[in-house]
Amino acid sequence: MVFTPLADRILKSAPRWAAFSLAANAILLLLLVYIGQRRPLQPQIAQARLASTSTQLLAKTPIPTQPGSDRQGLSYQQWVELLAQEASAAAHNRPDNLMILMGDSITLWFTQDVLPPGPTWLNQGISGEKTLGLLRRLRLIEQTQPKAIFVMIGINDILWDVQDETILANTRLIVENLRQTHPQTRIVVQSILPHAGEKATWEGRDRLLQISNGRIRRLNQDLAAMARREGAIFLDLYPLFANEQGQLKMDLSTDGLHLNRDGYRVWSTALQLFIGLELDPMQITHQYDPPHGY
Repeated sequence: MVFTPLADRILKSAPRWAAFSLAANAILLLLLVYIGQRRPLQPQIAQARLASTSTQLLAKTPIPTQPGSDRQGLSYQQWVELLAQEASAAAHNRPDNLMILMGDSITLWFTQDVLPPGPTWLNQGISGEKTLGLLRRLRLIEQTQPKAIFVMIGINDILWDVQDETILANTRLIVENLRQTHPQTRIVVQSILPHAGEKATWEGRDRLLQISNGRIRRLNQDLAAMARREGAIFLDLYPLFANEQGQLKMDLSTDGLHLNRDGYRVWSTALQLFIGLELDPMQITHQYDPPHGY
């Protein structure tokens, strides 16, 4: 995409969050049109390019079906130990432009071949993760030196009847801990994504239908306010994945809760724009280069 002179002036004069929203909506609209013109992809999960041990394990891991289920063949503690190895390697090697993803299964399946090119990505997602679990394992990345940490967490708490006040309090503690441990790092709280409602085919559909997307939107508003108070950045991805009814677009999802490859491409594009506009302005030029694989 080539920015017009008018768009250039708007981007320069508008606040960064407004500029990001404007650019993201414009580019993602083109991306969604492009996706819509292609033959629909079969839901699939790409194998992550992790260290050899974790690659072998993840290759054997099907997409999660129930929050906290052990159908992956790995226990929660085994995943923690695996991610501890990945974080230790990142702390030892100290790659340039390191960025960390933290969250649940939605983050877990954001694989290297779809993530924005440029940064070195460390994915610390675990299937079924809740805010308290994520808070307890922040120690795993204490020795790393990331440029940014992206957190998406909360949907499993909601699915397991954790109160919004508790989700918000735990997320605030996560942000406080990260800010204290990584004072030079930009902490980015990402919004919780919508679900597809009646169109969902996820095995936990009955539990999912008990949750309104209105509740998720309200919680996102509270997360945004909390992030501002705590000196973090809030990245609202919800509008990019929601249809006119505020539900997750099924053409971006495998089952009405998790994302398919096209969904991750949308997220990847949003992250690349955000990184260029907020973290590294030199990465955004008049000629926009989408992530590899488009």
